Amino acid sequence: MPENNCNASWFLAQLKPNSYRIAQRNLAQQGFATFLPMTEETRRLRGVFVTQLRPLFPGYIFVELDMRQGSWRAVNSTIGVTRLVRLGPHPTQVPTELIQHLQRGCDPSGRLRAQQHLTPGDTVMLRRGPFAEFVATIDSVAPDQRVWVLMEIMGASTRVAVSAENLSMAGHKTATAS
Repeated sequence: MPENNCNASWFLAQLKPNSYRIAQRNLAQQGFATFLPMTEETRRLRGVFVTQLRPLFPGYIFVELDMRQGSWRAVNSTIGVTRLVRLGPHPTQVPTELIQHLQRGCDPSGRLRAQQHLTPGDTVMLRRGPFAEFVATIDSVAPDQRVWVLMEIMGASTRVAVSAENLSMAGHKTATAS
């Protein structure tokens, strides 16, 4: 991984379809540090269940840049990259705390670590089903690995049961009132 620059910040780059390997390799060859969190995903393929590593955020990769050097334009012309995500004329910085939290949840290769146990108050992301990519807070965990989560849906907190295997950690424990 390239040397860490104290003036650098993390940004999100949108990728061309199915190009995360190409983009990651080309960005590294240009000296950009990247972070691509990966997760195991099991799918049914021709009647057989197949487990593969997939990007946690399909279609996106985090890129570390020093905006003062103006090198961000080179990212947009990198093979495999569509463009840096931006709001306005310049790319939008990703909060450092978010990147650090994601990195703590991954092994050195960027693969999400298996969750040892889930406890009430943990913030999680649903990985499959109709609420995929929703962020929720664990309310309770049943012995059969069914997890009750609280999700914000249309301004109201809703309690939903999901399987523990369909969850990944998404944040810190929330404060609970005593």
